[in-house]
This record gives sequence, structure tokens and C-alpha cells, in this order.
Amino acid sequence: MAGSSSVSTLAKRLQGKVALITGGASGIGERTARLFARHGANVIIADIQPELGQNVCDQIQSKSDQTISYINCNITKESDMENAVNTTVSMHGKLDIMFNNAGTFANYDNIFQTEYENFKKVMDVNVYGGLLGAKHAARVMIPKKKGCILFTASTASVLYGGMPYAYTASKHAIVGVTKNLAVDLGEYGIRVNCVSPTGIVTGMTMNMFKDDKIIEDLATKNATLKGVEVDANDMAEAALFLASDESKFVSGLNLVVDGAWSLRNVTSNLLSS
Repeated sequence: MAGSSSVSTLAKRLQGKVALITGGASGIGERTARLFARHGANVIIADIQPELGQNVCDQIQSKSDQTISYINCNITKESDMENAVNTTVSMHGKLDIMFNNAGTFANYDNIFQTEYENFKKVMDVNVYGGLLGAKHAARVMIPKKKGCILFTASTASVLYGGMPYAYTASKHAIVGVTKNLAVDLGEYGIRVNCVSPTGIVTGMTMNMFKDDKIIEDLATKNATLKGVEVDANDMAEAALFLASDESKFVSGLNLVVDGAWSLRNVTSNLLSS
């Protein structure tokens, strides 16, 4: 039916696929888990929020024929990441899509306030955790000669100024890792891409800014493209495209989803909003 929000069988773009999503209990990861399931994927949510993660699984499962599971996983611990991948393969016999989405922010700082512990924490979660996900996904994808690895980067990878140094460094690093892996794993038929979202309202951004004006501007000002209300669902749609066979020859791409904001603004103005 025209205008229906349901996804028909013919339109299910991930039918039969198995997807592991880190940070899938909230924010972009949660919306992606819901969307992937609607498009026919069996989804495993890996997160450190067991109650929230299981609740999301239960909600999705009640409306889906797909299998939705939760795995407690601290992505900075290799044993946890290895277990998440092994459990996925044990349950479903394969892993088609590895979405390294989990991340953290950082305290706002200038160069003189940058401290090692804060910097290391952000890099451990955003970069090393993603590398571990890619490492163990590649381990099971290489024998199959196919697979899709995704990362969540940020417009911080293409904008400058007004952002925490640790966060900016980590998101630039993710883009570099994406391109490196795309070359290294391409010979095995594995595609590697990342999505760079604009600032959107999620639980993390609300905790990050603690400023109603900035949070309001995230939803209204952070785009050149007007008349479009952007949210986490739009980022999930971008991940769906990159995970589906519609992008079968796309690899090494940093897909910036920002309504052309970064093309007009080379500097971030969130703090001056």
C-alpha cells in the first residue's frame, strides 16, 4: 500500500543477512538495529547497557520474524569483541555485516587542557574498539570471501574548530582506518565504509552539550539543506545503503550525512551557537 511504513518482502534489502551492531542499545545503533531487522536481517546488539539492550531486542522481536539478540560487550576488551563475533557465528553460521558504531565523546577542551587519560579513553573506545570489531569480523569474513564492515565516524572528520581534540582525532582516525581496511580487505571481497553523521539529538549529544540552545540547533541549524527534519533514522538509512547489495561496488567511502553543512562551513560553530 502506498504510504505504508511496513517493508514488503520484495523491498527487504538485507533478507537473510546477519548483522552485529556495537552500541546498538541506543542512539544511531538502536535505530539501525530496528531498520536492519525490518529489512530482513538477523541482528545482534553488542553493548554495555544490558537492560536497555535487552529491552530494544524485545521490542524489535515483537514486531519481527527475525532473530534479535543482545550480547554484553565492552568493545575495548578484545576477549569481549572476540566473543561477540564468535557467538554471532555460533548462532547464525556467519557474519555478513559488522557495524562498529559504539563510541564516546570527550570533555570540551582547548589544547592546553588536553589530558592523557581523557584522550586515551576516547581513542580506546572510538578507534581501538572499532579496530577490534573489524579484526574479528575479518577473521570470519575472509574465508567466505565476502562481507561488509561499517564504522560510525562524524562530521568532525571534515570540520575544524570548536570540537574536543580527542573526539576530532578519533573520528579522523576512523576515516583513515576505513580507507586502509578497504584496500587491505578488498582482495577478499570485503567492503569497508563509514558514515559521518551531522550533529543530531541522541542521548549522547544531550549528555555531551547540556545546553538546550545547542541541542535545539542540532536539529534545526546543522544543514544547508532546508525543509528536512533530520534525526538518527537518517543515519540508519545511510548505514542500510552501505550494508546492502545496492552498494556492492562501494568501498573506502566516508559517507557524510549532513545536508551539505560541511561544504559551506569548514569550521564547527556549535559552541558559538
